[in-house]
Amino acid sequence: MKTIRRLIHGEIIKAVSFVALGFLALFVFFDLVDQLQTLSKNKFQGYQLQHALMYVALLMPSHLYELLPISVLIGSIFVMARFAQSSEFTILRTGGLGPWRALQTLFQLGLVFVAITFLFGDYISPWSDRQAQLLKAHYQGQITVGQTGAWLREKQSDSQYAVNVRALSSTGQPENIRINEFDNDGRLKSVTLSPHAEFTADGAWLLKPVDRRVFHMTGTQDSHIEIMNLTEWKWSTEITSEMISAALLSPDRMKTLDLFQYMRHLAANGQNAQRYEIEFWRKVFYPLSCWVMLTLALPFAYLHFRSGNIAGYVFGGVMAGISFYLLNNVFGFMGNLQNWQPWLTAAAPAIIYSLVSLGTFGWLVLRQ
Repeated sequence: MKTIRRLIHGEIIKAVSFVALGFLALFVFFDLVDQLQTLSKNKFQGYQLQHALMYVALLMPSHLYELLPISVLIGSIFVMARFAQSSEFTILRTGGLGPWRALQTLFQLGLVFVAITFLFGDYISPWSDRQAQLLKAHYQGQITVGQTGAWLREKQSDSQYAVNVRALSSTGQPENIRINEFDNDGRLKSVTLSPHAEFTADGAWLLKPVDRRVFHMTGTQDSHIEIMNLTEWKWSTEITSEMISAALLSPDRMKTLDLFQYMRHLAANGQNAQRYEIEFWRKVFYPLSCWVMLTLALPFAYLHFRSGNIAGYVFGGVMAGISFYLLNNVFGFMGNLQNWQPWLTAAAPAIIYSLVSLGTFGWLVLRQ
């Protein structure tokens, strides 16, 4: 079995690597063409060819993370169909490779692909994508969304805060900040404005300079507004840079743990976290889609044909993979609109396709 396992694993790894490199080269070409168009627009800001190449290189881990499951599907289908066409899989079956042992062999290989996908999605891709955005912001302006930026809320013991961050600087620090403080009855207590803030070691924000206005509403005659112009002001908060990035950038570029913390922060402050809960569970289940892809590929090894074009079967597998991703996105949008259970919304496509592939696999085995 070690020899058989080494044969199957080696062929699938080579095929998946070839497909992933082909897709990655295509995406890099598209990114490079897009950046060449950006060069002429930002040449006066110092954005040069080496910066464009570095930006494209930093996007590669994100592309690889997105392409790994579909590459696993295409590569494994190609190997399984080739084994069936050359009768190698029939010989392996006569040598003791039963259906469940074959499934177990692919599942063992699936652990490797799951680990690689998790590594890229949770560590390499978030870091490289953030560096790419900061590099782009350094030469092309601030990182922002829309005209108003991001709004965040936080509840503390005696106050509630509504925080507006217009943009992130090229170093990842919040800029153009407005902090509205309310008491527990909803009355405005203070408004703090600052063009820049830094994150301190204890997680607080150090704003500088600061235009702060405190509303003293003690009575009708004694009410007044205190205006302070400070060089700096420290604000203790649990809002982190990752939370601001999640509000300004796409949440699927965050680490799973950071996304979980931001999701809990939204729920604790009475904000709708449905979108981020679905994205969190999609991050959890996405590496497991490599297992689903290998399960989809296994029935191709039990097809009987000696002549014909393998490309037709590979094309059918690609269509199955594309439909999986379409269903995954559709379930995400529908779950957000219909307020479905987030974990079920994220896991449903994988469960459906796993059951279909296992049913097809069982039907082919029992038929023979």
